[in-house]
Amino acid sequence: MTKKKKKLSIKKLSILIICLLLICILSFIFFKNKQPNKQNNIKEIKEEKEQSITLAMVGDALINDYLYNDAKNNNYDFKPYLRLIKDKISEYDLAYYNQETILGGISIGLSSYPAFNSPQEVGDAMIDTGFDIVSLATNHTLDRGEKAVLLSREYWNSKNDIYSVGSYSSYEEKENIENKIYEKNGIKYAILNYTYGTNGIEIPNNKEYLVNLWENNNENYKQTVINDIKTIRDKVDVLMVAMHWGIEYTHTPTNLQKETAKFLSDNGVDIIIGTHPHVIEPIEFINNTLVIYSLGNFISAQTSNSCINYKCSIGLLTSLKITKKENNIIIDNIENELIYTYHNNYKDFLVIPFSNNEIKTYLSNYKEVYNTYASIINSNDIRINIVPVTE
Repeated sequence: MTKKKKKLSIKKLSILIICLLLICILSFIFFKNKQPNKQNNIKEIKEEKEQSITLAMVGDALINDYLYNDAKNNNYDFKPYLRLIKDKISEYDLAYYNQETILGGISIGLSSYPAFNSPQEVGDAMIDTGFDIVSLATNHTLDRGEKAVLLSREYWNSKNDIYSVGSYSSYEEKENIENKIYEKNGIKYAILNYTYGTNGIEIPNNKEYLVNLWENNNENYKQTVINDIKTIRDKVDVLMVAMHWGIEYTHTPTNLQKETAKFLSDNGVDIIIGTHPHVIEPIEFINNTLVIYSLGNFISAQTSNSCINYKCSIGLLTSLKITKKENNIIIDNIENELIYTYHNNYKDFLVIPFSNNEIKTYLSNYKEVYNTYASIINSNDIRINIVPVTE
């Protein structure tokens, strides 16, 4: 090989090496720039695994003659009564309330205390406001007998995507597990519902499906509840139980309420929602179970002597966030807001959140009332966030 050719070969080899080095450098820069995107993709995948829903809960819709007679003038339209709370409820993915009085409708005649029957338009207003979970097992479920229950179920079954529990039209409907499992934002949830009794009205033979009963100290009913929980617990992420329990007009939970809450917690219930006392009771955790002993009334016109000092017209809106992260469930962001049912001599009813500036117009001593009832919510040194009163 000549000296010239040898120099030429060395030159070509040098160029080749330089080209390879350039390719390596450019490849390194390219993949280095791509690396953050890969990390972002991993982060996005992890974030996708974290799912959440928000839930709002209010208490009893107790519809007596004052309410439905006032609404009658407007074709039983209850929606105006709820106009100031509608925006508040719309903030949440899910919203629960308790239908204290049976919605048998006007076809069988409306009635008030002691045997209630309410217009089905009440349900229309609640759905329009944003409520999509409703409990039906109360001490008034059988007030107007089987016919009213069947009419109520016919009504609720006609409403798509409304989760109604506690009272059914047949054993098949009651025991259909698919009717009890709902899903929102990737989180599966279920709610069970029981009442302590039916004001002494016996359930017709072989028709226990009409109302879910949990009689105190009755082992048969207790076992039924255990079986209900076992049937559904492993199929959902979040299990709630709405309990119609306690003593009316009493701000302090009974020992039986506390024992029952402990029993439900021990059996895997995540959230216990209490109704029936018609007044606010405390909130606490039992292990990892959130226990709301009583949300009080949502809308009512009770005239009992036990309702002095706004006791029955001040209710609670409890809200929270449920997060599912790597199959773990976290319940947090718990907030509580007082709500007030106003009326003008039992006319022009209006449900008002205390965070709404309108509260100043309809309840002049709202700050004093707030201080009185906000103090009831916390117990056992567990501080639960209370939405401050509007200024």
